[in-house]
Amino acid sequence: MIFANSARRMVFLAALAFAVPAAAQDISDTHLKAARAAIAAIKATDQFDMILPQAAQALKQELIQKNPDLQQLISQTVDEHTLKMVGRRSDLEKEAALAYARVFTEAELTEIATFYSTPVGQKLLSDGPIVTRKVLEAADIWQRGVARDLAVAVGEQLNTITGVNQPAPAPDGGAAPAGGEGGGTTAPAN
Repeated sequence: MIFANSARRMVFLAALAFAVPAAAQDISDTHLKAARAAIAAIKATDQFDMILPQAAQALKQELIQKNPDLQQLISQTVDEHTLKMVGRRSDLEKEAALAYARVFTEAELTEIATFYSTPVGQKLLSDGPIVTRKVLEAADIWQRGVARDLAVAVGEQLNTITGVNQPAPAPDGGAAPAGGEGGGTTAPAN
């Protein structure tokens, strides 16, 4: 019985080991091509373009700091090896394409690439972070106003019920202004 369980476990683990590479093989060449087009259109890996140059620069600085007399040789050697490694950038593109291909169908990837290749898609890529930052700023202001107004409203009602005139704590830890004063999102009385 123990041998049978061990054998089953071994077969299961072996199947898992072979299943992972097989999943990558199940993705067709056209599907990968669509994934690469989508990645290019959305500039998914552009943020990693500076990794190798930055690593080379950091290595130069570190080595030159230890051996300032070898500055020329260090710079030349690091540059030489950096250029040899530029081709490895395609490894990242391949892994990114596989990641996208595992999540999106070929048709979806084609639609993504098509949209982001349009002027509107390009504008969304370039201006989207600005809009996102503005939305986050607005949400932060809104959150503070709602939390303040909630604290004031609850404080007023508790004061009315208990007869104790104690202001409700404000979201920032201080006392909330009475009656919702101080601007914000207090609704007008009907």
